[in-house]
Amino acid sequence: MTRVWIIPVHDSTRVRDVRVAAEEAGAHARLDAHRTAVAALVATELATNLLKHAGGGRLVIDLVDRPGTGARGPEVQLVALDHGPGIRDVTAAMRDGCTTSEASLGAGLGTCLRISSAFDLYSTHRGTVAVARIDQGAGQKETRSTFAAGGINVPFAQAEYSGDAWSCVRSGSRVTLMLADGLGHGAKAAHASSAAVDQLHRVAHLPSAEILRHLHLALRPTRGAAVAVAQLDSDSGELAFAGVGNIGARLHTASAWEHLVSHPGIVGAQYPATVPVRRLPWRPGSLLVLHSDGLPSRWVPPDDAGLLAHDPAAIAATILRDASSAASPVRDDTCVAVLASDRSAGRP
Repeated sequence: MTRVWIIPVHDSTRVRDVRVAAEEAGAHARLDAHRTAVAALVATELATNLLKHAGGGRLVIDLVDRPGTGARGPEVQLVALDHGPGIRDVTAAMRDGCTTSEASLGAGLGTCLRISSAFDLYSTHRGTVAVARIDQGAGQKETRSTFAAGGINVPFAQAEYSGDAWSCVRSGSRVTLMLADGLGHGAKAAHASSAAVDQLHRVAHLPSAEILRHLHLALRPTRGAAVAVAQLDSDSGELAFAGVGNIGARLHTASAWEHLVSHPGIVGAQYPATVPVRRLPWRPGSLLVLHSDGLPSRWVPPDDAGLLAHDPAAIAATILRDASSAASPVRDDTCVAVLASDRSAGRP
C-alpha cells in the first residue's frame, strides 16, 4: 500500500520530525545505512530551507517505483512545497556548498542535487517546489530517456496510507502510465489501488483496453477503484487513453490543453460492457496529467512554459499545491501523475 509521510514545517521542532520520517522511509525502501542518511540529510536541508526562506511549508515523503524500470525497487521521494516569495537566484542557491540556512547542516541545495538520485527545484514569486529522490544507487543519477514520469500522492487528513496510487511501466516500445483511486479512503481503498499497481506490472505489455480488463479481474476481491490507463507507443508516436471512473486527464500539446474523458463505472465492481479508447498523436514536448478527484475539477493548468520543462514530479506537485487553498480544502486523497516527453529526470 502507498505509505506517505506528511510533515507540516512551521517551526524548528518539526525539522527533527522530517529527519525521522525520512529515516523511516529509507527503512521501508530497504536502503542501506548510508543512503538512508543521505535521505535524512536532504530532508533536513529542505525543511530548514522552508523555515528560513518561505516562512514554513510542508514535506511530503513517500516511496515510488523508479519510473519505467522492470525492477520495482522503490526509492524515497521527498517533496517540499511552500507559498513563500521564491528563491531569487536559483543558480546561486544550487551551487554546491551554498547553504540556504544557518540552521541547516551546511549541505546546501547544491549538495542535495549532487547526492540525490534525482533533484529538481522550481521557484517563482508564488512559492517553491523541490523534489528529491534517493535510491540505492549511491548517487548515480537517473538516466536520460525519451520519456519521464512522476507524481505526488497526498492522503486525506494526513492519514498513514493513501487510497490513490500511480505507476509507470515500460514494456518494449510501450510506456504505460496508470492512476487508480480506490473507493473511499483509508486502508481498504489503498488495498484496491495497490492491487491495480501490482497487476499493471504483470500486464503492461498489453494494449490499454486489455490492461483495464485485467485490472477489473484483479480488483474484484477489493472494493474497486476508478482507474485510467494512458499508453504511449514510442514507435508509432501515438497515445492511447482509456479510463473507467472519475479520473481526470488533460493532454498538453503545442501550447493547448485538452480534456480526456473517462467512462462511467468502477473497475472491480461495475465494469462497462465497452470502454472507449481515445487515440491521439504524441509529439515532442507533449505532456499528460492524470489526477484523482481529490484535485478540484476546475483546476487551472499551468501556463508557465518553464514549469513544463521540469521533472514531472515537480510539475505534479506544483499543480497540486496551486489547486488547493484554505478556502477550498481537500476532502479526499489526492494524487497527480505526469507523463512527459524528452525530459531528463534529474534537473536543473
